[in-house]
Amino acid sequence: MTTSLTPPPGLTVRPATLGDTAAVCALLNEVDLLEIGRADTEPAEVQADLKHPEVDLERDSWLLYDGDLLVGYALLRDESGGERIDVDHYVLPGRPEGSLHLFDLLEDRAAERAAANGAARAVVHLHLNTAPTTDPTALRARGWRTVRRYNVMARQIDPQADPLPAPPPGVTLRPCLAEEDRRRAHDLLQKCFAEHFDHQPRTYEQWLDDIDAERVDWSLIWVAHVEGHGDAAVLRTHNDRASMGWIGNLGVLAEARGRGIGSHLLRHAFGHYAALGRDRIGLGVDTDNSSGALALYERHGMALDHAVDTWELIRPV
Repeated sequence: MTTSLTPPPGLTVRPATLGDTAAVCALLNEVDLLEIGRADTEPAEVQADLKHPEVDLERDSWLLYDGDLLVGYALLRDESGGERIDVDHYVLPGRPEGSLHLFDLLEDRAAERAAANGAARAVVHLHLNTAPTTDPTALRARGWRTVRRYNVMARQIDPQADPLPAPPPGVTLRPCLAEEDRRRAHDLLQKCFAEHFDHQPRTYEQWLDDIDAERVDWSLIWVAHVEGHGDAAVLRTHNDRASMGWIGNLGVLAEARGRGIGSHLLRHAFGHYAALGRDRIGLGVDTDNSSGALALYERHGMALDHAVDTWELIRPV
């Protein structure tokens, strides 16, 4: 496939800067409105991506303009240090040539990053809404294919219907207010999700960068101690989305499953966020998750809000 580094006529491209946070956030919310019917992106999320130490903004970010109007945004992240490269791609409808140009830039840079890592190929992953503003037919024509689907599940909550639950026998929760507990939460997340699709091992310091630790409310992350197993489960949530409280991770070590710990953590999140005054809570789940997570969430009243596909491109370097 021949790629072009020259933008189509009438369009221009430049790297992003931290000063573009508000403009990028506004663009992403335009895409959100088209894809899921509500603006669901916060400026802090965008800023966390742009300031991540593993992103070289000059070479790993692109803003697409139609005249003075920002119409597209793309970003590349290399978390694996190997062949796996993650990319974001957002373009408003009506500019197919601009959309494809951003893919040219993303794919070339992904191959370059993978080669620098010593990999023989780039395995590029992109997350797109199942009804995206991006043209899926054009993606397939470039060699992309869908490899996974994630459901965004949501549920209404209120203090009367969702009180804080009593823990199962032998289970106690503690928030991660101390450094030692934050490190335990990281260690548990690495172990609980080690076999999950697309999991990339991350050091404690890398994880802190990933979650933008400077703005984390550590009282909303809990470790579960299980009698006979020690620390065996973790619940990471955050309260910075306008539309709903959010469960980022819920993990139970394999040897401690079957004791109702996952259900308790889920109900704990419901009760805690209801007490905080939130009326809705959500999470994302891999529909092919072998641990039965999707069925667990459905049993507790969570329903599909929207779905996201993982697209993959494999490109020699």
